Amino acid sequence: MPKPHTTFETTGPLATLTFNRPDVRNAMTWEMYQALVDACKAVDATEDVRTLVLKGAGGQAFVAGTDIGQFQEFKSPGDGIAYERRLDEVLERLEKVTKPTIAQIEGVATGGGCAIALACDLRYCTPESRFGMPIARTLGNCLSVANHARLLDLIGPARVKEMIFTGRLINADEAVAVGLVNRVVDANRLDQAVRDVAAAIAENAPLTIMATKEIVRRIQASRRPNPADGRDLIELCYTSEDFAEGVKAFLTKRPPKWKGR
Repeated sequence: MPKPHTTFETTGPLATLTFNRPDVRNAMTWEMYQALVDACKAVDATEDVRTLVLKGAGGQAFVAGTDIGQFQEFKSPGDGIAYERRLDEVLERLEKVTKPTIAQIEGVATGGGCAIALACDLRYCTPESRFGMPIARTLGNCLSVANHARLLDLIGPARVKEMIFTGRLINADEAVAVGLVNRVVDANRLDQAVRDVAAAIAENAPLTIMATKEIVRRIQASRRPNPADGRDLIELCYTSEDFAEGVKAFLTKRPPKWKGR
């Protein structure tokens, strides 16, 4: 199932989707998000597959967010809403995969990349990994209600606020300490460590694993507010002068000049 900038392969009970744009730290295009959805469908449709692993090519990044160049196309108040809604649909599909999902993280996982990792069941990273949602110092946009909820489930409100307010990235040691990742593994052992976890999962009762995963997902989903509850704030940010300035500054590699409007 080859797609632009992604590769999908299966080896026995293990399926792997690799985000493959290492020159831009695997920044996601719309086609790459669709490839993630297609991989989820393929895993659900293949009985012999027991685990889906997501990883980034190049060793420098899992995924460094959405390709910012695509935000230049935003023209109307509905564009930001449509983007967050589409991202929510992709991540919800990832959460609903009936097999366990593992994020194999080397380097940075920021913005949409951090969100993808959060939507996986398990996360393993290297000592060099960094995590965050640096939107307050880069673009001036706003996460969806669902993505706020995923962060809240893992690290709690105070840490979510600190992460987004300051725009700082959490290092690997802090990520494992606060429950953002399951384990930190040296880069030269990460691939084998993830394969060992996947193999252990494959040996266990698939219906028990499926039921446990779905029960946890339903509990978390029941606590999430309606997506419409955050649309006014998403629209406010995406239609602001600050967002337009953030996109322009990012693409021209200069610090943004925030105005608060």
